[in-house]
Amino acid sequence: MSRRFVAVAMLAAGLIAQTPVGLVHAQGQTRSEAATPQRHSRLYAPIDLGLLEAPDRAAWQKPDEIMDALHVAEGSKVADIGAGAGWFTIRLARRVGPNGKVYAEDVQRLMIEAIKRRVIREGLQNVETRLGSGSDPNLPAAMLNAVLMVDSYQEVDVELRVPLLRNLAKTLKPGGLIGIVNWKPGRGGPGPDEDVPRVASEVVEADARVARLNVRSRLDLPYQYLLVLAP
Repeated sequence: MSRRFVAVAMLAAGLIAQTPVGLVHAQGQTRSEAATPQRHSRLYAPIDLGLLEAPDRAAWQKPDEIMDALHVAEGSKVADIGAGAGWFTIRLARRVGPNGKVYAEDVQRLMIEAIKRRVIREGLQNVETRLGSGSDPNLPAAMLNAVLMVDSYQEVDVELRVPLLRNLAKTLKPGGLIGIVNWKPGRGGPGPDEDVPRVASEVVEADARVARLNVRSRLDLPYQYLLVLAP
């Protein structure tokens, strides 16, 4: 069964109902070329969003381990950067509970609208969407316990990565953490197509140093890595 067929089937099932076709900034596995100069990142096409909902994703994504590493708990205030279809947003919202809050951020309005519909379907009251722009995540300053960015770092233009990390750091409370989850270099697994460059953890660490962030811990996932950063 082709990936495109699976995505269309997911659309028909209503996972991303009413989401028009376009290019987006989101978590992802198979990506489409952005209609921008080559120096820009490849962004996710809504027709492929069904691929983000694979039934085995939790098994290899390890969401509970990631949230534990970021100390996400009941009552936490957190942000999901490049939230895409909201797969991680929903899990964060359930973890923080009614006394916590999740900011679901994306740079694409189509994704924001898709997340809003999903939150309504899930009956959640603790999620607020935020439309970001470039290196500005459009989040409140000094209010968050944790910021999570899953499978989206390679989609940020290279020259914007350090400014984005700096701006994410400004959103943290004292003791707050930033989690960057990305695909390990190489082939295999459920990651992006071979023509989509994967960002090695060493590259993220170098960007973090320039942004004056420290690596607090690392987590080795089946196909990915997690870097936990802190000011």
